[in-house]
Amino acid sequence: MKFKNTWSILFALTLFFSYSIAQEAPKLPGDKLSEQFQGLKWRNIGPFRGGRSVAAVGVPGNPMLYYMGSTGGGVWKTENAGQNWTNISDGFFKTGSVGAIAVAESDPNVIYVGMGEHAVRGVMTSPGDGIYKSVDAGKTWAHIGLPESRHIARIQVHPKNANEVYVAVQGPVHGKSKDRGIYKSTDGGKTWKQVLFVDENTGASEVSMDRNNPRILYASTWDHIRLPWKAVSGGPGSGLYRSTDSGETWTKLSKGLPDLMGKTAIAVSPANPDVVYANIEAEGEKAGVYRSNDGGSTWAQTSKDRTTITRAWYYIEIFPDPIDPETVYVLNAPMLKSTDGGKTFSRISVGHGDTHDMWINPNDNQNIILADDGGAEITFNGGTNWSTLNNQPTAQFYRVVTDNRFPYHVYAGQQDNSSVAIASRTLGGGITERDWYPAAGCESAFLAFDPNNPEIVYGGCYQGYIEAFNHETGETKDIMAYPRIGLGTTPSEQKYRFNWNAPIIWQPQNPKVIYHGAQKVLRTEDGGITWTEISPDLTRNDVTKQGDGGGPFINEGAGGEIYNTIAYLIASPHQAGVLWAGSDCGLVHVTRDEGKSWQNVTPPGIGEALINSIEVSPHNPSAAYVVATKYKFDDPTPMVYYTSDWGKTWTKITNGIGSKDFVRVVREDRKKQGLLYAGTERGLYISFDNGKNWQKFQLNLPIVPITDLTFHDNDLIAATSGRAFWILDDLGAIQQSMGKFGDQTRVFMPKPTYLLPGGGGGGGGGSRGAIGQNPMSGVIIDYFLPSDMDTTDLTLQITDANDNIIRTYKNMPDKSFKRYEGGPQPEATFASKTGVNRFAWDFRRESAPGINGIFINGDYRGSRIAPGDYKIRIITPKGTSEQTITVVKDPRVEATPQDFEASKKYWFK
Repeated sequence: MKFKNTWSILFALTLFFSYSIAQEAPKLPGDKLSEQFQGLKWRNIGPFRGGRSVAAVGVPGNPMLYYMGSTGGGVWKTENAGQNWTNISDGFFKTGSVGAIAVAESDPNVIYVGMGEHAVRGVMTSPGDGIYKSVDAGKTWAHIGLPESRHIARIQVHPKNANEVYVAVQGPVHGKSKDRGIYKSTDGGKTWKQVLFVDENTGASEVSMDRNNPRILYASTWDHIRLPWKAVSGGPGSGLYRSTDSGETWTKLSKGLPDLMGKTAIAVSPANPDVVYANIEAEGEKAGVYRSNDGGSTWAQTSKDRTTITRAWYYIEIFPDPIDPETVYVLNAPMLKSTDGGKTFSRISVGHGDTHDMWINPNDNQNIILADDGGAEITFNGGTNWSTLNNQPTAQFYRVVTDNRFPYHVYAGQQDNSSVAIASRTLGGGITERDWYPAAGCESAFLAFDPNNPEIVYGGCYQGYIEAFNHETGETKDIMAYPRIGLGTTPSEQKYRFNWNAPIIWQPQNPKVIYHGAQKVLRTEDGGITWTEISPDLTRNDVTKQGDGGGPFINEGAGGEIYNTIAYLIASPHQAGVLWAGSDCGLVHVTRDEGKSWQNVTPPGIGEALINSIEVSPHNPSAAYVVATKYKFDDPTPMVYYTSDWGKTWTKITNGIGSKDFVRVVREDRKKQGLLYAGTERGLYISFDNGKNWQKFQLNLPIVPITDLTFHDNDLIAATSGRAFWILDDLGAIQQSMGKFGDQTRVFMPKPTYLLPGGGGGGGGGSRGAIGQNPMSGVIIDYFLPSDMDTTDLTLQITDANDNIIRTYKNMPDKSFKRYEGGPQPEATFASKTGVNRFAWDFRRESAPGINGIFINGDYRGSRIAPGDYKIRIITPKGTSEQTITVVKDPRVEATPQDFEASKKYWFK
C-alpha cells in the first residue's frame, strides 16, 4: 500500500491519541532474571478468537456472572454475561489447562478448579497439577492438592456445605497411575480420600450428585490410554457406579447396560432424582443413550443415534435439564437436545460445533453457558442466540512464521479452527478483528511462503491435505501430492503418511521451492502442480504401529494417530539444498545435496520420541539444536541436543530446565551467538551460554505451553497453546547485556525505529474490549539502573545529531503542574526501578507551556521529528549513559529526505 497526499495524512494522524496497557507479570518464585528485566513486557496481539474450553459454570442468582476454563489459558471470568472476559488465574496457577470448574451453591465466593483437560487429544493436550481453590470469587487462589491427578473431569460440591467436595480424576493420558478415580474432601480440600479406585488404567470421567439427596452419587469410570499411534478407549475397567453413603462405598451398576464399555458419562436429573441418564461408548448398536427410572438400578437404551457417541474419547457428555426430567442434552459435534426423555435428538446451532461442557441455570433452564472448541458462549433463550466467541484470546497455535510486509504479519494454524494471519501492529488503538484473517490450510497448518512476496501462501491440514491461498483473489487451490480422502484409512495402506502437523517449508535461497514432509520429503517448484520425492522413508517404518488409530469400539481416523511420519523439517539459511528432518519416532536425518543422499545423525540415547523442532544455527552452518519430547510415552523429561559438526557428535543441554517442563522448541538469537530461547510446556527459558545453563525468563508472559518461537525485526514472537500470539518487542537489552549488569547506569541501543503516527493501545478483553496490544508508541528505550531511584531526581534527554536537546523527561512528576480545561497534559515520566526499565519517546520535541485559565482549541504537543539519528542520554547519580537512536521513515510513505527537511523549515521558520 502506498500513501498519497502524504503530508496531510501524517499531520492528521499526529492528532491521534492512543494508550498502552502493560500486563502485570505473574508471581513466579525463583524467576530472578525476570525481576532484573522487569521493564520488558510481552504484548498479546490476539487474535481474540476463542480456543478450546472444556469447563464452564455460572452462579445461581446472578445471571451476569460466569467462569470458563481454557485448555492452556487458565480461568476466565465475565460479569456481564460474556460481553467481556478477564483472566483471573494468572500469577497463581502453575499450569494452564483447566478440566473442571465448580462454584459452591451455599457460598458462591468458593470456587474449585481441577487442572488438566478431560477431552484428551493426541495433540494440544496438556496435563494439570491438581486442584486450586478460591474463597473470594477468583481474586486469589491456593493450590489444595492432588498434584499427580494430571487430568480432572468433574468437580461436585455439596449444595449446602462448601467444604464437602468430590473430584473425578481421569488421570494421565499416556500411562498408568494409581492416582485415579473419585476423591473426596470434607474439609474444603485440606485433605483428600480416594473413595473409588478401579485399576491403574482406569480413571473417573464423571461424578454426578443428587442435589435433592447429596448422599447419593453416580460415577463413570473410563479404561483408556493414548499411545502415539492409537487412542485406546474402553476395557474391563469402564463402568457406571452408584454410592448412597456420600461416596464411602460404591456399587457397580449393570442391569440393562452393555457388558463391555468405553468412555461413559452419567448424570442424575435434578428435576426427578429417580431419573438417571447415561451416554455410553460400546460395541455396535449397544452404544448410545441409556435411561434409568429407578435411580440407576435398572437401565434401558433410549437412543442408538451414533451422533451421541461419535469420537467418544473427545466428547461423551450428558446433561439433564434442571426443571424438566424429559429434557436432556448430549454434547458432541454437534450439540444435541431431547425433549422426550432421550429417545430422539435435535441439533442446536452454536458458535462452534465441537461441544464439551455446559451449565444450566437451575432457576432458568433457558439460561445456559456452553464450553466448546471456540471458548465459552452464553444463551438466555435456550440456544436461539449465543454470546460471541470472538472476545477470548485463548487460541491454541502450532508453528509460527512471519512475512516481511510492513507491518509484518504473524501466521499459524489454530487448533479447532482455521489458520490465521494477523498484523503485528496497527496505527490505531489496538489490533482488532479487522487486522487478521484466515489464510491457507486448516487447524493443524504449517504455513510457507516467500516472506518478501507472500502473495501465495501454502498451508496444510491433517491427512496430507495442502492448498495454495492467493492473497489477491482470496481463492484457494488444492495441491495435494497424492489426492485422496484419508479419513479412517489404515496408515499402513497409505501411499504417504502425514503427521497431524505435517511440515511445509520454503527454501530461503529460492522461495519457489516448497518442501512437504510425509514419511518421505516431497519437493515442488511449480506451485504444487508436481511433487518429487527427494528422500527415502526417514522414519522407523514400524508397521505394527500403523494400524487403526482407535479402538476397541471406535476407530479414530482423523489423522492425529498416524505414526512413523516426518514431524519437523527445516532448510538451512546458509546454503541451498541443506535440509534437516526429524520424525515422530525419534530419528534425525540431514542432507547437504538437495536429497540425493541422507545421513542418519540421530543423537544417541533419544530412543523412540517425537522430534518436535530443529533449529539450524544462524551463525554456524554446521550447528543445530534438536528438541525431542517423550510426553506421549508419559515422560515429561526435557530433551535438547546440540551439535556443531553436522550431527557427528551431540551434547545434551538441559541444565536448569524444570524436570516436568518438557521443551517444545529452541531458537538461537539472530544477532547474538549462543543466546538461546526455549519454549516449554510451562513457559519460557533463556540461556546465555549456548545451553550449558538455563534460567526461567517468563516476564509477564502467562504460564502457558509455548509451541513455537520465531524472530522478526529483533522482536521475539511466541505461539502458545491457549493464549494466542505474544510479541516481546526489541531484544536489544537482552542481547547487549547477556544478563550481566554492573553498578552503573546504562542505556541500551534501540533497534532502528519506524516513524509512525500511531501505536500503543489495546491489551486485553476487560472493559476495553477484545483488542490485541500494539507496541509502545514511539522509540522504545531500555535502560538499566543499579538501584531504586524513585526519590532521586533523574533526567532523560533526547538530542539531535548536533547535540541540541529537543526533549527532556523526568522520573518524578512535576508537583507544580495543574490541570485545567483546554490546557496541556502532564509530561510523561520514566520509571526508576532497579534493573532494566522501558520507556517510549513519542518522536516529539518539547511541549508548549500552558497559561493557566487560557483555553486553546489545539495541541500543546511539540512537533514530530524527521527521520535521522538522535541520541538518548540518561543522567543519574550512578553515572550518565547515552546511545544513538536511528529513526527511519515508514516505508509506505512517499517522502524524500528533502520533504522532511522542508517540513522542518516550515514549522520552525
